[in-house]
Amino acid sequence: MAKLDILILNGPNLGHIGKRQPEIYGSQTMDDMPAILKQLMGDKADDITITHFQSNSEGALVDRLEKAREDGVDGVAFNAGAYTHTSLAIADCLAWIGIPCIEVHISNIWARTNQPLRQQSIMGEQCVGVIAGFGILSYALAVQALHERLG
Repeated sequence: MAKLDILILNGPNLGHIGKRQPEIYGSQTMDDMPAILKQLMGDKADDITITHFQSNSEGALVDRLEKAREDGVDGVAFNAGAYTHTSLAIADCLAWIGIPCIEVHISNIWARTNQPLRQQSIMGEQCVGVIAGFGILSYALAVQALHERLG
């Protein structure tokens, strides 16, 4: 199997994972993700090249998705943060770039019953799946799912 190129894309307020509201998002950081992935997938993790990008700007996220298409990225694990619930621009971009994308959430957005808007996803229709509620492990599970789907 050829090495898969996977982009982990993070939206607003996700540049401080592990520090920001650890009671909701946990204390692990994106730096922990490769070890978690290796533990989850074993040697199969060696078949994957991961690139990470984070921006608080909606336009920068769209630009990065378009660049992923140009670069031939195989799959995207995307935690768009609040843009999940509000961004037609991101949903439109996902609709045309032709890259399998898994929507990722660190927390379980459907358990946030005091915030109904957070239980909706505008971009979800353009994704092959959603993984939510497992902290940083959510990213590793998304990468594993992309590996299985693309392998």
